[in-house]
Amino acid sequence: MSKRDKIAVLIPCYNESKTIEKVIRDYREALPEAVIYVYDNNSTDGTDEIARKAGAIVRYEYRQGKGNVIRSMFREIHADCYLMTDGDDTYPAESARELCDLVLEHKADMAIGDRLSSTYFTENKRPFHNVGNRLVRWLINTLFDNKVRDIMTGYRAFSYDFVKTFPVLSRGFEIETEMTIHAVDKNFLLREVPVAYKDRPAGSVSKLNTYTDGFRVLKTIATLFKEYRPAVFFNFCAAISLLVSLILGFPVVYQFFKIREVPRFPSLIVAGVFLTIALLLWVCGLILQVLVRKHKQLFELFLNQIHELK
Repeated sequence: MSKRDKIAVLIPCYNESKTIEKVIRDYREALPEAVIYVYDNNSTDGTDEIARKAGAIVRYEYRQGKGNVIRSMFREIHADCYLMTDGDDTYPAESARELCDLVLEHKADMAIGDRLSSTYFTENKRPFHNVGNRLVRWLINTLFDNKVRDIMTGYRAFSYDFVKTFPVLSRGFEIETEMTIHAVDKNFLLREVPVAYKDRPAGSVSKLNTYTDGFRVLKTIATLFKEYRPAVFFNFCAAISLLVSLILGFPVVYQFFKIREVPRFPSLIVAGVFLTIALLLWVCGLILQVLVRKHKQLFELFLNQIHELK
């Protein structure tokens, strides 16, 4: 294992030449003991050179997408506390100490910089982003029975245990959603700290596509809900299939008992097919839920191994 830092500040960057120097300077002032890493994701505006001159350690990730960058960061860097922020100067460095202290004092495995309880809705000039954040928050808190206030924030501090046991599957901006769901499902300790969000400065352009990336986030939520809570997912699908079966089959059965004839065989056959599908979905949910429980048991054993290596 390579050298382990006390605090590692992780800054994924793609064309952030307008702001990256200020971001590095602010975090170096807020966390003088931290090592600042900038991972350049195919920038074409000289972001990497500016970051290097500002004193950051610059590394490269050539697979495009924030999820790919986070995967490399988490794999390559070893630290007691990891602080992830963006290179666009939208998150306040003044909150970095509070986030990191929660992790270093073992009060949180993930400390979340909560924008939505602070200035996000007044600072952010993209109304569809506001709607999207509310929708994602409602979906995850409803589906996963939690009360996280800001699901998609890019300002977070992590423990070593979380980073080294988090399987990064997403390639793009849906990575924050994946982190939150994984933390909730695996019973990691979460704490939220309201932070003052500010919109991008003039000349800095957002890389987030409202519709394309929004669709990917919703798709990620649906996929992870199926994988993390299969019994609920498949039971819901089974209930819909059973309802269709009853709607189609009940009139036919009623007519049979009334006149002792089957007036509509096609409806009866289709009702039988949907009833069979409902039973199969229910059984799938039962089997997959057992596998998920077994996976959680193995995950806890893996966490014990991580502790022994620390």
